[in-house]
Order: sequence, then structure tokens, then C-alpha cells
Amino acid sequence: MIQPVRLGVLTPSSNTALEPLTSAIVAGLPGVSAHFSRFKVTEISLQAQALGQFDDSKILAAAELLADAKVDVIGWSGTSSGWLGFEADQRLCERIRERTGIPATTAVLALNELLALRGITRLALVTPYTADVQQRIVDNYRTLGIDIVAERHLGICVNHDFALVTPDTLRTLMGEVAIARPQAITTFCTNLHAAGLSDAVEADLGIPLLDTVSTTVWGMLRAAGVDPAGVRGWGQLYGWR
Repeated sequence: MIQPVRLGVLTPSSNTALEPLTSAIVAGLPGVSAHFSRFKVTEISLQAQALGQFDDSKILAAAELLADAKVDVIGWSGTSSGWLGFEADQRLCERIRERTGIPATTAVLALNELLALRGITRLALVTPYTADVQQRIVDNYRTLGIDIVAERHLGICVNHDFALVTPDTLRTLMGEVAIARPQAITTFCTNLHAAGLSDAVEADLGIPLLDTVSTTVWGMLRAAGVDPAGVRGWGQLYGWR
């Protein structure tokens, strides 16, 4: 009998993309299932009310609900530390472990681990965010020695509306940033329908796509002791070690 592995995923309340994508990504892994807990996030901006949505107490309450399901790992499938600072996710993971006894990871920490594994220092950034949020992300990656050599953003701040961005628009944006020949492209938002484009984009552009829904899954599988290489059809990152 295959031992079940339960992935617990923290989800922004207005996100409609990451849950079906995450479940589809792990569907081919025997015994692996994804379980979700939401907390309120409706706006992405640098305004005080939007930044306050990511107060650790709210996220920890959602994590405790996942712990009731006896999940093997908890992953924050959100990119807020891109503009809040990466230490925000590091602190959050420590607090989740202290509160629940369950290992934790995040979309951004897993992305950063993938970048370090491959020595990627030239990254292209595609997001739906506003210009000021985008600049914060660019600045934070510079502190890691990673240059954002090309970027595109759509100027949207309503989180629900990110999921309305069409795959054709995402493909166009990725094609535009690919001209700078980055070592990888990241679609940096977990409410975009981008993960499923990975195989086609990588074949067309010859550049790895590191979508943050996928990086969350990669990080959770590793933390749960499951080889991510068992995921097929969702991009080459799952084979990276």
C-alpha cells in the first residue's frame, strides 16, 4: 500500500488559479494529494491595507487548519515576499514549524532555491502587478545578485483579476522578455494560468519557465520527501536537483 502524502497549501482568498493547477500537477503522483486553506487577500499594492493582508497571525491561523488534516508539509503559494522582502517568508516558515510542528516552504523560497541550484543570475520577470510592486521585486532580487534583465507587468492590483489574464497574453509577454536571453523566466504570481504553458514555452523559447505555482509544488514535494522528477508535462524544473 502506498503511504499517502498530503500537501497543505495556503491560498489567497481571491485566488482561483492555484488550486486546480496544484491538484493537476500532483495528479500523476501515486498517493499524493493537495489540501487548501484560505486567508483574506484581495489586493496587491504597496498601500498599508494591502500589505496588512500578509500579517503572520492570519496566515498562521490558516496553517493551523491545515495541521488538523495532518498534512506532511505546508506551502505558502503566494509571492508576497517578492515585495515585502524574502526574510518575511523565512520568518513565516519558522513560525509555521513552531506552531504546528510541520515543515513549511513558500513559492518564493522554492524559486530562489531553484535559481541557486542552477546558478541563475539573469532572470526575466512576468507579473500582473503595478509598476511600484514590480520595482520592489526587481530591487529585492538584486540583493541576491540576480539581475532582472527583462520584465513585463500589466498594472493590475485586484487579485481576483489576475486569473483573467489569458494564456495568449502570457505567451506574448514571455516572448517579449525572452529577447533579452535570460537564463530563466519566472511568471511571478500564483493566480496566473501559466504553469500549464511550461512545456510549450520551453520548447518554443529554449528557456526554462519557473512559474510560482510550480515552484511551490516543487518545494513541498522536496520537503515531504517525494522526488519532484515524478511530475511530467509541467516543465523541466521538476527534474532539477
